Amino acid sequence: MNFLIGAFKPACNISITFSDGKSRKQVPMKKENGKTIMVSLFQSKESIAGKVSIEPLQGKKIEHLGVKVELLGQIEMYFDRGNFYDFTFLVRELDVPGDIYERKTYPFEFSTVEMPYETYNGANLRLRYVLKVTVSRNYGGSIVEYQDFMVRNYSPPPSINNSIKMEVGIEDCLHIEFEYNKSKYHLKDVIIGKIYFLLVRIKIKNMDLEIRRRESTGSGANTHVETETLAKFELMDGAPVRGESIPIRLFLSPYELTPTYRNINNKFSVKYYLNLVLVDEEDRRYFKQQEIAIYRQQDS
Repeated sequence: MNFLIGAFKPACNISITFSDGKSRKQVPMKKENGKTIMVSLFQSKESIAGKVSIEPLQGKKIEHLGVKVELLGQIEMYFDRGNFYDFTFLVRELDVPGDIYERKTYPFEFSTVEMPYETYNGANLRLRYVLKVTVSRNYGGSIVEYQDFMVRNYSPPPSINNSIKMEVGIEDCLHIEFEYNKSKYHLKDVIIGKIYFLLVRIKIKNMDLEIRRRESTGSGANTHVETETLAKFELMDGAPVRGESIPIRLFLSPYELTPTYRNINNKFSVKYYLNLVLVDEEDRRYFKQQEIAIYRQQDS
């Protein structure tokens, strides 16, 4: 039985390290098994360099048909788990066929890599970047090792950022105007606004402002939409009167938001909405939804 356990052990240990791994920013990443690991953070057009070390187990040699490292950008839909759609695929051959008797280290570099999309873990899909090392073998199967890393891309503040003004009403019963100071927000921004009650003939019990994320995957008849309420902020408890105005001040930093993603590689989109919810004394609910754009601003 012990012999069987040994037979399925890999013939070597493979480690992948980044050249600037000690100085590069590390960020938490949630794995499929629910565990959180720390990984290196990159942005588009950076070079990704490092070393691959292969160390045979004591007393063993590795006969191989070549060693390579690949840099992959992949989208995986959860309804089609295990099938990865590669939008970035780069490869470096590290070694020609031969034997490895002792620890061997190979440097590698991918220069100014285009990584246009951010790492994303959603309700129905994930977008990931990974380094994949393969030691190709004829028998016993190839030996493969992966190293995850994360990509975040930054945007300058928008040159035009209009405020949002909207009206919501039920004829002869309710007329409300609301205003948000802008339509585009960075991830650590504050939503500032006001709500004006111009006509109130129904008894409003309370009013909330919600931040909603809408993730859509697929296209046409196969589009699947998942909506999640990320934040709920009570604006008012009790009945307003005509002429009253209520201020809004909602900080975005406590919530796990991403930037808005529009039609990423024709696979998915992620959009954010401010949803105003009014509830009357008979528990009827009135909604008004408005899309906002969210972007990632470089930390100062």
